[in-house]
Amino acid sequence: MSARIEHRGDALIVWNVNAARRNALTPEYYAAVVEACERAAVPGIAAVVLTGEGDFFCAGGDLNTLITRRELSEAARRDKIEGLHGVIRAIRACPAPVIAAVEGGAAGAGVSIAFACDMVVAARQARFTMAYVKAGLAPDGGLTQTLARVIPPHLLARLMLLGESVDAERLHMIGALSEICADGDALDTALSLADRLGDGPQDTQRAIKRLLVQGRAATLDTQLDAERDAMARAQGGDEAGEGIAAFLDKRPPDFRKLRA
Repeated sequence: MSARIEHRGDALIVWNVNAARRNALTPEYYAAVVEACERAAVPGIAAVVLTGEGDFFCAGGDLNTLITRRELSEAARRDKIEGLHGVIRAIRACPAPVIAAVEGGAAGAGVSIAFACDMVVAARQARFTMAYVKAGLAPDGGLTQTLARVIPPHLLARLMLLGESVDAERLHMIGALSEICADGDALDTALSLADRLGDGPQDTQRAIKRLLVQGRAATLDTQLDAERDAMARAQGGDEAGEGIAAFLDKRPPDFRKLRA
């Protein structure tokens, strides 16, 4: 077993259980992430948290496995890469927010998976490495899109073209991480965020996630229409009723009671 799903509090935790290989990616892990994202459609799941066993988030693709792909046809190699891309699509399509809890660091496709998430929590000493170029490989997993949105272009070009690493401290300073924490605390910090999400209006949070994901590629007119429709639905919903009443009553809203 190289992956497992754990239901804890308001979150589903997906564990990459491959510490002997620094949590290199496996088909079992792909399947577990996709399954958790599908299970998150059930009310009451506030977040999906991705983490790794031991002291490293994910080393990406196993080069011992990748070398065997040289014997495959290009079409067959494309099919193999689609396994990773299916995970990226599942994270984006997940109804609930997905949080990466990064200890130690991430490399290659491990970085792709982390930054496909809605939020990234990293331990202070974690490092992120995009060393594809050193193995004569091109990035995959949407990395050239997701990082281009959070890392300045000249820094990203250096990281990608030279295969360098960047530490969590620097990423946090430029706003590329949701939160930085003490080493060893990444999972607990991510679960704390999941608890905070669990206290919030779940339907509204899911609508916001859809808008954020769609907004990355939509035109302004398309996004304005989507926001109009989402706001109109929200205004007639129970969550808005509770939120507005709580504001007027000068009390904290209790959104959990709406799911009881």
